[in-house]
Amino acid sequence: MASSILSSRCSLSSPAGAVARALAPPRMTLACRFQSSVPMPLGSMAVRSVASRNSSLSAVAPETSAKVIDGKLVSGQIKNEVAAEIARMKDTIGIVPGLAVILVGSRKDSQTYVRNKKKACKAVGINSYEVNLPEDCTEEEVLKHIAIFNDDSSVHGILVQLPLPRHMKEENILNAVSIEKDVDGFHPLNIGRLAMQGRDPLFVPCTPKGCMELLHRYDIEIKGKRAVVIGRSNIVGMPVALLLQKANATVSMVHSYTKNPEEITSQADIIVSAAGVANLVRGSWIKPGAVVIDVGINPVDDAESPRGYRLVGDICYEEACEVASAITPVPGGVGPMTIAMLLSNTLESAKRIHNFK
Repeated sequence: MASSILSSRCSLSSPAGAVARALAPPRMTLACRFQSSVPMPLGSMAVRSVASRNSSLSAVAPETSAKVIDGKLVSGQIKNEVAAEIARMKDTIGIVPGLAVILVGSRKDSQTYVRNKKKACKAVGINSYEVNLPEDCTEEEVLKHIAIFNDDSSVHGILVQLPLPRHMKEENILNAVSIEKDVDGFHPLNIGRLAMQGRDPLFVPCTPKGCMELLHRYDIEIKGKRAVVIGRSNIVGMPVALLLQKANATVSMVHSYTKNPEEITSQADIIVSAAGVANLVRGSWIKPGAVVIDVGINPVDDAESPRGYRLVGDICYEEACEVASAITPVPGGVGPMTIAMLLSNTLESAKRIHNFK
């Protein structure tokens, strides 16, 4: 659900109808009172909690102000862990993980994403390979480069930057990536394994994995809790719902055809919103003490910004701060985790391929 640039005033009336209806964002007149919970450095790649020294965050513990779940801080921590493990791998067996990125066309946002991924790879010691193809290239040309990277032993992860041009069939392209190198986690066999009990995918899609990592590292209890996922895309909504279910949450999904989305969402101990609609979820949607993970990144008009706009999430942040026990900010929450998880998946692939423990 793409979001257009919206006006800078939030409607005071309650949202009605389908979830896809966009709500205008609020003026940020009240400062949220943050009680920041800062993760401490960890020494391994295993998921470990890093909540407050005195008490863990509970998905139902009532609080008068929201704790910030700091994705920027956690992603930096993960990058340090990845870099240390890559150095150990290089010193032990002489192997350096490699990530190949295929970019089709000249979309500015896609070019920026690829540039950021290359920069992140360099920072942790991953070799990066890039193929840039013109907008009007054929599907066969893309498939040819995928096949080359599939057979290249120095490449441990392959990423095809989305979206692809309209004349290409995305399914054919993504299916061509070797499942052993599918670090984006979009191959249907990986998604199928994620959906099945007793099976584990080789890779989990990066943004959903980042959401779960934040919950784990802040010691937020998932087992037995009620979780609501807003949005059902193949990239975020569907896989994060499967991950929450694997973690033994009771999961509901809210989408554009859901009736009474506010009522359903207000029962959740954990909310993950990936609808792409600015300020869709109001304070009245949130159960007191709930934990809120905001995946949305939406531009809204802001005359005071040099760019003429600012970025907000799916959650009406000011209102949520007064109700939730913990929340991810936008920007600086889930966003930084996506690239961190891509680096982690690439390292994981190299270790698996070379049987490095």
